[in-house]
Amino acid sequence: MPGDPAVLAAATALVLARYGAGEAVDESQDAAALTARWAAYDGSLLDLAGIGLLVDEERPGLRRLTHLAPVLPGVLHLTRRADATAYGVFRYDRGDLDATVAERFAAHVAHVAAQLATDPARPLEHVELLTAEETRQVLALGVTPATGSPEAAARTLDGLFADVVRARPDAVALTAGDTHLTYAELDARAERTAAGLRALGVPPGAMVGVALERDADLVVTLLGVLKAGCAYVPMDLRYPAERLRYTVENAGATVVVGTGEGFPELAGVQVVTPDALRSLAGDAPLPARPEDGTAPAYVIYTSGSTGRPKGVVVPHRNVAALIEATREDFRLGADDVWTLFHSSAFDFSVWEIWGCLLTGGRLVVVDYWTTRDTELFHALLVREGVTVLNQTPSAFAQVVEADRHAPADALAVRLVVFGGEPLDVRMLAAWFARHSHTACRLVNMFGITETTVHVTAHTVTPADVLAAGRKVGPALPGWTLSVRDPRGRLLPVGVPGEICVGGAGVADRYLGQPELTAQKFVTDPYGGGRIYRSGDRGRLRPDGSLDHLGRLDSQVKVRGHRIELDEIRNVLLSHPDVAAAATVLGHDVPGDPATARIDAYVALRGPAALADVLAHARGVLPAYMVPASLTEVPAIPLTINGKVDTAALPAPAAGRAPATADGPDAAGAGGPEQDPLTEQILKVWGHALHCEVTPKDNFFELGGNSLLVIRVLREMRDQGLPKVSTQDFYRNSTAGRFIELVRDAQK
Repeated sequence: MPGDPAVLAAATALVLARYGAGEAVDESQDAAALTARWAAYDGSLLDLAGIGLLVDEERPGLRRLTHLAPVLPGVLHLTRRADATAYGVFRYDRGDLDATVAERFAAHVAHVAAQLATDPARPLEHVELLTAEETRQVLALGVTPATGSPEAAARTLDGLFADVVRARPDAVALTAGDTHLTYAELDARAERTAAGLRALGVPPGAMVGVALERDADLVVTLLGVLKAGCAYVPMDLRYPAERLRYTVENAGATVVVGTGEGFPELAGVQVVTPDALRSLAGDAPLPARPEDGTAPAYVIYTSGSTGRPKGVVVPHRNVAALIEATREDFRLGADDVWTLFHSSAFDFSVWEIWGCLLTGGRLVVVDYWTTRDTELFHALLVREGVTVLNQTPSAFAQVVEADRHAPADALAVRLVVFGGEPLDVRMLAAWFARHSHTACRLVNMFGITETTVHVTAHTVTPADVLAAGRKVGPALPGWTLSVRDPRGRLLPVGVPGEICVGGAGVADRYLGQPELTAQKFVTDPYGGGRIYRSGDRGRLRPDGSLDHLGRLDSQVKVRGHRIELDEIRNVLLSHPDVAAAATVLGHDVPGDPATARIDAYVALRGPAALADVLAHARGVLPAYMVPASLTEVPAIPLTINGKVDTAALPAPAAGRAPATADGPDAAGAGGPEQDPLTEQILKVWGHALHCEVTPKDNFFELGGNSLLVIRVLREMRDQGLPKVSTQDFYRNSTAGRFIELVRDAQK
């Protein structure tokens, strides 16, 4: 390698910058400019972000003594020969650096130094950190060969479902309360739904809105939309009217299947009930159409940083590939019973519905209120003999708690799949204390809506709980993983960067947003087609598995919901009296997902009250995105770089978000005078919400959420208070009315 100390110092600085460990380097300059920065370097010991560089001369008769320990975590000691080349050794502290990492670092410095020395005019952005051979090896690490039938991945979901119908027509496909549909019955109802859409003049390829609660009609409708050759656009009726309106308009849907309750009237959009749609079907069978796996199957909307959600267009073949990638490993089959626990507007439902129905299992639809009551849900798991359970870690923590009060062998669950948010494996210690990891497999799956629900899979064991790591496993068969720097260049094993996903799961596009699509769905400069730049931070391990290290931007996950903090900020800024705004993720108890909340700060320029600003946000944002606290500040503090200085923001306003006159359960908020029961319940609420509570306060306006509801009801039970259903809690969410509800139950 070259022996010029300036070149060696420049190379070391550039490698450390690429690792994200050293001072940033302006890569718009050329190699000569960077080397010139170090022209005065004389070879004495130089500390570069904890890595030492030492360059000296080769002298005859010089004998070197072995170091007892390096003075820094690592010291690159280079000796110049008479011909101006150099050789050297990297001495490092084994307590700080792994041997493989140390060897790789030294090799990277040598490779970069050679490029700087031989081509001084080369722009630094074109200097390669990895050799061609290492590039090949790293790319190969992130690839898991596809499994299953390649023909299946080219087909449509309704076509694959038809195969199951022919194989198991009389097997029960769907359970929803007292409704039980066999595969043949489900198929027949979906056929009539598709025929009804055709009768309405909905052409193949159209987007069809679906705004239904979780019940049998929801699953029938989704399948019917696909049978009509259309793509379904699921919407949650609990979202504000403005968000529903935007979704329909952005998708270009002219028909929405729903009950009409809670759905806004939109010009040119027909809302039709499932029964009415099926009644339009004639006796003629649907015309045959060729299966096209590239056609869109669904569009799911996720939070967007611009203040508007973005619709992710996912084709049939992606979902078919997901099922093929997991069918054998997870042993999915006809003996399995799944739950449909999640909203159809959440992409976890895609896995729940089609993972079950395309492998011949029985799908148990869980109604909204049962999903909000852990004891009821646990009873359903036992009663229905559920074998495959899909949960966010936050929700599963409540299942673990409910399971403590049941016999250890009550559950038939053999597979639990985690998704939707990062998993803190330490929360599983209580589960493993009662359930063998060989009898019930727990799988942590990192995934993104834009890459078809799941990307990786890692089986969690008691050893993982002790290690408390962040491993999410290798890529699914057919998917690819790589970690890139901000310029899209491949990073070596162990170096954190942006997680990029390629292969079978990459979605088509963002609907109607070509510029954003071009930014996020890019052509891989290393070959291999399109990749999705996730915005998630991670690193590859030497075995090809991925560590998930959080986000690179302002996106957060709260109880399974993907939230762009900038979307909330832009909604606040859209109020005419808000001059500036900031949003941050807060926790009352660090690491406790139940206490995660969004705190917002606004600087006002007009006479609006904070309650008015909050009401404005509630009219646009879904409930899970509405800030739990809204604090007025004179100005939003900024760092020297012009970014929000979150450390300088004050503590959230006491009492959390200001109450609004038309907030949930505003009527009857006065409540009774203080008495022992009142004091007891206010204390329980305050303990869960980490703030003082009065009879006039609304649980959800104080930052309450579904997980904290369960926590309050559990504490009430432990204190001997009457049992209250989650449904009654939501309907009596001010403390005063809730206290009266409990008082009546005591009589």
